[in-house]
Amino acid sequence: MSSFEKLKALTSQITTHETTRKQNLRLLKELFTKLDIGKKHENFDTIFDYSAINLSGISLQTDTLCQPREKRYAQIIGIRSVDDRGVKRPKNSNLAYFGRAENLQEEKRAQIAGFVLRWRYEKSFHNLEHYSNLIDALGKV
Repeated sequence: MSSFEKLKALTSQITTHETTRKQNLRLLKELFTKLDIGKKHENFDTIFDYSAINLSGISLQTDTLCQPREKRYAQIIGIRSVDDRGVKRPKNSNLAYFGRAENLQEEKRAQIAGFVLRWRYEKSFHNLEHYSNLIDALGKV
């Protein structure tokens, strides 16, 4: 493969990732509104202040994706590390509560799982940018 072909392939891959990311962010914002997460977060961008977002009551595993967990409540939980005198400890915040998972319609479960997965996808880009900036700053030290 020539240098030009390699560059063309790389450019195509970057464009695809950027297009996918923009679409993901648009859909994430839609789910933010549909799932009423704005009740706890007026500003959409503040959901990225969490170090993680987890889901209870609905599976995120490949083979059981969106399946309800019996006798569990569906909740989206944001996790922050709170610094208490130099000691980091996680603090959980309930971002949205949906009731018993098995009572939710399949479409609603898919929206809830989709929100969590789309948040994680976008958060990975935030982390990538953060570490890229640190590496750049390292060169100035």
